[in-house]
Amino acid sequence: MAISALSATSLVLFIFNFCLQGTYGDYGGGWQGGHATFYGGGDASGTMGGACGYGNLYSQGYGTNTAALSTALFNNGLSCGSCYEMRCDSDPKWCLPGSITVTATNFCPPNLALSNDNGGWCNPPLQHFDMAEPAFLQIAQYRAGIVPISFRRVPCVKKGGIRFTINGHSYFNLALITNVGGAGDVHAVSIKGSKTGWQSMSRNWGQNWQSNSYLNGQSLSFQVTTSDGRTVTSNNVAPGNWQFGQTFEGGQF
Repeated sequence: MAISALSATSLVLFIFNFCLQGTYGDYGGGWQGGHATFYGGGDASGTMGGACGYGNLYSQGYGTNTAALSTALFNNGLSCGSCYEMRCDSDPKWCLPGSITVTATNFCPPNLALSNDNGGWCNPPLQHFDMAEPAFLQIAQYRAGIVPISFRRVPCVKKGGIRFTINGHSYFNLALITNVGGAGDVHAVSIKGSKTGWQSMSRNWGQNWQSNSYLNGQSLSFQVTTSDGRTVTSNNVAPGNWQFGQTFEGGQF
């Protein structure tokens, strides 16, 4: 009996570890090396807006645990919404213990006039995070300026459902998709009106997705697919009397 119980326990642990590895494997595997700086001021007000289109990061739920990604990580905006655990690495003078998880909300553009090791921190092919200042200060001291880090993709944990903010006008529906859990980075979106079938949306910029169909007066459903291939369907998330500028909450990964 003891051997059987031990075997069963080992099997459970094996399955758990396999699933855990699979979870992280979907998001890019183990720890990698890079560097981090900070921007946006002590209240992170300078991080609002940005290349992902999220606008006010406070009201959208992202807070100050955010970062702008270098070209090597940004993937032309498809990495918006992805989450990374990071820790300051191998710099005992400036590093603080522990790790932090941040969401990608902006782009750190290259500065090709400066060398990669002297100001051109976000130049290709460098893996660099320009963090909101309050986030940076959780892993390193302010005076450090730039620190080496170890980082890895991790699942995003968000409160509530995926949010759909509908902007634009008739025949130009622009849906900003925020608060995405799981992989976090949206790679495909479809929309369906109560009088239409499912239609693929095209990515306009950041995480703004576009449909040129006339959908006024119809309840709207969305399908959101992230980089790991998982899809969440939110049926009739917006009622038939929706208006441009409104935000609606759907399902979650």
